[in-house]
Amino acid sequence: MEIALLIAQLAVVLACLLLGAHRGGMGLGLLGGVGLLILVFVFRLPPGEPPIQVMLTILAVIGCASVLQTAGGLDVLMRVAERILRKHPQHITILGPLTTWTLTVLCGTGHVVYTMLPIIADISLKKNIRPERPMAISSVAAQMGITASPVSVAVVSMASILAERAGVGQAFTIPQILMVSLPASLCGVLVAALWSIRRGKDLDDDPVFQARIADPKMREYVYSGGSTLLDSTSSKEAYRATRIFFTAIAVVVLLGAFEGLRPSFPTEAGGMAPLSMNLTIQILMLVAGAIILMTCKVKTADIPNSGVFKAGMVAIFAVFGVAWMSETFFGAHLEDLEAGLAGVVAQAPWMYALVLFLVSKLVNSQAAAITAIVPVGLALGVDPVAIVGFIGAGYGYFILPTYPSDLAAIGFDRSGTTHIGKFVINHSFLVPGLICVAVSCLVGYPLAQLLLG
Repeated sequence: MEIALLIAQLAVVLACLLLGAHRGGMGLGLLGGVGLLILVFVFRLPPGEPPIQVMLTILAVIGCASVLQTAGGLDVLMRVAERILRKHPQHITILGPLTTWTLTVLCGTGHVVYTMLPIIADISLKKNIRPERPMAISSVAAQMGITASPVSVAVVSMASILAERAGVGQAFTIPQILMVSLPASLCGVLVAALWSIRRGKDLDDDPVFQARIADPKMREYVYSGGSTLLDSTSSKEAYRATRIFFTAIAVVVLLGAFEGLRPSFPTEAGGMAPLSMNLTIQILMLVAGAIILMTCKVKTADIPNSGVFKAGMVAIFAVFGVAWMSETFFGAHLEDLEAGLAGVVAQAPWMYALVLFLVSKLVNSQAAAITAIVPVGLALGVDPVAIVGFIGAGYGYFILPTYPSDLAAIGFDRSGTTHIGKFVINHSFLVPGLICVAVSCLVGYPLAQLLLG
């Protein structure tokens, strides 16, 4: 009977995740609330604790990044990136993904890729390079950069969870996580980019593409147009906003690396403890946003209309619903799971990575997957060092080409080479994504053991 109830409750959780991911946007958070209601009111499970500190930290980061975008700071970064790409067009398959990865690392969101994709496609066609090669890996690289950014929702969430739940000496800070995740993520992107250089047929030898451009109108469509940011200019306030934002990030990293720089306060146990990194990040991001607002001629009313703000609010809502529902389900069955799985997971930590990877696909969000699965992994005895090493496994939503950046890459590729196959699963992003995640985990796990173990 107990097993039947557990299976029924798990079915509710999975159904809500699948339906929420299918609806997209805020649907994931809302359907998480539906699952929570069923678990609490129908199955009478005690509700878990919503991830308040994680959500507040994400809110502060998104707020600051939204002010930066409104001030024009993101356009400054995009223009620099395009200048580099157009200066070395023959290396677009390597430089394209490195550019989108770097922009995500700096800005904390993979949504910066949308502006770069049409530029990458234009450069590829002008150099007669198969656009699928840089386009697919550039979309994947933008999402891989999330695990290497000090201000991404996923990294902030992991640091917050470890600070709240990991043991003494294993509540790794953002700088410690980045020591592992940044090189691991970069290695994954580089290997996938190198593989992409020779993928598919050259345009001159591709019969499908040649048939496509045999129509004069289609040929004109494919080779005409183009997109560029180089014709636009940024104000001095936009440059100032960019400097303020990255100064704030540098201070966050510095205070995370040297906790003695943070003020200490008495604890309930009678000792002294430094200000938590959750609160440190929240304070610094609010201050940085305020400075940009007051010194860079930002209209307050425009901030909620920015793309970063809208995407960030959706991410917070998804984390809220999914994490609360997951915490309720796993919290109610933690003892049973520990008895049955703790030893297995401790002996084979790669199983934790596999679960994180699959859940990421279900929820289409690295942050939501990390917020839901990392607490469970810690409760089951997974070494926090391994959890940090496998952070790259949080990117699994490339398996099916339904993520907005992948769909955008397909849409911006006028050649049609970036595509979804007739079996759906055989699409342009599958192999680069698998290479990125696999290499990231293979590099990240031993690197975490070396640096954090």
